Amino acid sequence: MSEELTRRLERCYTGVVHDVMRGMGLSDFTLPPELRPLLPGQTLAGPAFTVEGKAGAFDAHETLLSWTGLLSAAKPGHVWVCQPNTEEVALMGELSAETLKNKGVRGCVIDGLSRDTEFMIEMGFQAYFKAYTPRDIVGAWLPKAVDEPIKIGAVWIRPGDYILADRDGVVRIPAEIVEEVVEKSEAAISTENKVRTAILAGTDPQQAYLQYGKF
Repeated sequence: MSEELTRRLERCYTGVVHDVMRGMGLSDFTLPPELRPLLPGQTLAGPAFTVEGKAGAFDAHETLLSWTGLLSAAKPGHVWVCQPNTEEVALMGELSAETLKNKGVRGCVIDGLSRDTEFMIEMGFQAYFKAYTPRDIVGAWLPKAVDEPIKIGAVWIRPGDYILADRDGVVRIPAEIVEEVVEKSEAAISTENKVRTAILAGTDPQQAYLQYGKF
């Protein structure tokens, strides 16, 4: 079920999903606009595999052992979503992205930094993050929670909640209502297509809105 939902969600876009959830009376589901895509034309969707970490001074071996353990725990078909609680070190890089991609992880959303940018672009691994740095986690970062709820901006993300990300940004869809949101989004896209056709045919925009109830 989740793979089919992921494919259907991937064909939607964040603007229409946002409008659908706003219309359902939901709030606090749009992640901060500072999170930008590495591959702007590539949509990312799927259930969340959540990671939270802490910065500090740690043993180098311990940090690498913990990091590789995190990569081992990542779930195929999911989006790696990370609250690193630091903007000092990169929380994604070439070998990690290659590992996750080979495991079937669809991409990542990080409330922090990334590195090895050219390699990640070349391998086509979609990542959302704030900025770049060459600094890595060695001796400086450890995970403190895996597959537990995390908070990015004002948005709580639980394991299994769905993520949709495109050039416009990132939204979180609660797992309990993702099917309803996808169905309503698909219907809204169909209506938008009718409005677009009407506008292109010369229909007055206000008349098109009144006819279809959407603009």
